[in-house]
Amino acid sequence: MDKLDRRLAVAPMMERTDRHCRYLLRLISRHALLYSEMITSGAILHGDRARLLDFHRAEHPVALQLGGGDPRGLADCAKIAEDWGYDEVNLNVGCPSDRVQSGRFGAALMAEPDLVAACVEAMADACALPVTVKCRIGIDGRDGYDNLLNFVETVADAGCATFIVHARIAVLGGLSPKENRDIPPLQYSLVERLKEERPDLEILINGGLRTLISVTDALKTVDGVMIGREAYQNPYFLAAMEAALYGETAPDRQGVIDAYLDYAAAAIAGGTPLHQVSRHVLGLFQGQPGARAFRRHISQNAHLEGAGIEVIAAAAALIH
Repeated sequence: MDKLDRRLAVAPMMERTDRHCRYLLRLISRHALLYSEMITSGAILHGDRARLLDFHRAEHPVALQLGGGDPRGLADCAKIAEDWGYDEVNLNVGCPSDRVQSGRFGAALMAEPDLVAACVEAMADACALPVTVKCRIGIDGRDGYDNLLNFVETVADAGCATFIVHARIAVLGGLSPKENRDIPPLQYSLVERLKEERPDLEILINGGLRTLISVTDALKTVDGVMIGREAYQNPYFLAAMEAALYGETAPDRQGVIDAYLDYAAAAIAGGTPLHQVSRHVLGLFQGQPGARAFRRHISQNAHLEGAGIEVIAAAAALIH
């Protein structure tokens, strides 16, 4: 399997990075590595796999992010991910929600590096895909560089060569998931030090990267960057990344909409409601004249009975 180019990745975001969102982002960036929403191992093993896992072939390269803490279940899911055609399987060790804590996965697993190592080893044994880990720099009570290094080295010894590190701790007691995305201070220096001391590992940095300058500065010290909310709220931001990192010009916004309309029409014909595909384009024209009217028209009309792609087309006509 060819080595994936991870210089630019779009973060897994719950209720955001579904297959429709990923298709839109791929229209803007040919190169970014796209991640699914976190899907629990239990949902894959016992749920509707086609609904959870299907994706369009145009989305490649695309990674499946798993949530779970049972090595055997995660191994089964890693094999399923390989069979489904994903390019990477990633273990979530960063989500701070109450639900994942009670299920013994997500950021709470940073307190159990040996268990994470066992999960990674089982996943790697079950498939030929690269197995990666997305984590925080620590959790409350287990923060600081020494704890981060111990976690990474324990998991690396089990066969993980790529770590995506959100440069904030996760506060598991007292902060909501939303607050955990903003309140704990960013500590990029810890991630940079990790790369300096473990140059053999591939280290990506995540958290607060919202400008071209912040991305290019980060790439001077780490192997890749993962963009989260900015890529969703302002997806055309990826066009600047595509030009700066790969020297390629993305289609203009109208070209993106035109291509997405064809995709949306096919999705609707297959039974997908318009609002499930239209919601992802709301930020496409951010900063452009008419962007507010564009968002308002879609928000007011996408849920109407019988609504089709003409809603998106009419909204795009409001852009000056």
